[in-house]
Amino acid sequence: MEKESLDGNRRLKIAMLGHKTMPARDSSRGGIEVVVEELSTRMAAQGHDVTCYNRTGCDNGGLKKYKGVRLKPVLTVQKKGLAAMTSSAVAALHTAFGRCDVVHFHAEGPCAMLWLPKLLGKRCVATIHGLDWQREKWGTGIGSKYIKFGEKVAVKHADEIIVLSKGVQQYFWNTYHRKTVFIPNGVNRPERREAREIKDKFGLEKDSYILFLGRIVPEKGLRYLVEAYKGLETEKKLVIAGGSSDTDEFAEELRNLAGDNKNVIFTGFVTGRPREELYSNAYIYVLPSDLEGMPLSLLEAMSYGNCCVVSDIEECAEVVEDKAVVFRKSDVEDLREKLQMLCDDGEAVKTYKDEAAEFVCGKYSWDEVSRKTAQLYRKVRKKK
Repeated sequence: MEKESLDGNRRLKIAMLGHKTMPARDSSRGGIEVVVEELSTRMAAQGHDVTCYNRTGCDNGGLKKYKGVRLKPVLTVQKKGLAAMTSSAVAALHTAFGRCDVVHFHAEGPCAMLWLPKLLGKRCVATIHGLDWQREKWGTGIGSKYIKFGEKVAVKHADEIIVLSKGVQQYFWNTYHRKTVFIPNGVNRPERREAREIKDKFGLEKDSYILFLGRIVPEKGLRYLVEAYKGLETEKKLVIAGGSSDTDEFAEELRNLAGDNKNVIFTGFVTGRPREELYSNAYIYVLPSDLEGMPLSLLEAMSYGNCCVVSDIEECAEVVEDKAVVFRKSDVEDLREKLQMLCDDGEAVKTYKDEAAEFVCGKYSWDEVSRKTAQLYRKVRKKK
């Protein structure tokens, strides 16, 4: 007799791959890792049998099981450009010969191996977290070409493709005439923290700083942010929080761009309470990106009740609607003007802060994301 999940449907056997590790406890934790953790643990809580394939060499505390999710380490070559390729290849091979109803690939690069479990009759779902081949760190070399190949494999072989934004959905239709399913990311309602550790370590008080929190990579628009800040008339500091992603040279470039300005603070990678405090006490949160999939950091910043300033790329603008300030992408002067306006108008900032959390937490729910994804799994499983 087949076992049922808590919603009365047949229990599914689900495999997930493409992330670094789950749960991620260090700088390995990025947007994909958050999505995999939120989805897999909710699926397991509903009674489904979920396995996540972790890269070796990434710290997850040595766990073999987490909140009901089975964790399997797979052989990984720890070298730039090869880690994702080798781990996803080994994981895909394992799922091809394993027993599962659905194999869920996360990100375009890992999708290069999606054909393998598909060849042996497995149902495959791909989530496109962003058009990763466009990222500056890959340039036009083999890394970019491999990721683009993964995109094409997903288009040809995936039973269903999930996208996180309407812009990427339109891209797949225009480029490949391929239908996709729009399921955006979710966010949890957080607990706000007093500025305690960030005060001791960085001298930061509530509302005393403008915050960027995310990966230190070129496509996040941080060059524009530093240049715009240098032209501001304000006593508020600029805090750039986050670790690099194979982009140490770019991080050094930003430090040189900031020069000897002591009001520009680079915190490095932050997690736990310091991260929560940074979100909780910012005057403004800024995301000046040129390229995004669906920015989890923006959802998190709004969930903490932040006044946000974002570039006008569709992936950001469709998230914030009219609940944040939008500037023209790549336009340093427009960004500077918007930041100056908010630095001079505390009432406007307060209005945005008052509306942000209820808006974003009401619109983006991980429980709803999980429900829609499970529905898609069942649809895929029934395909002949």
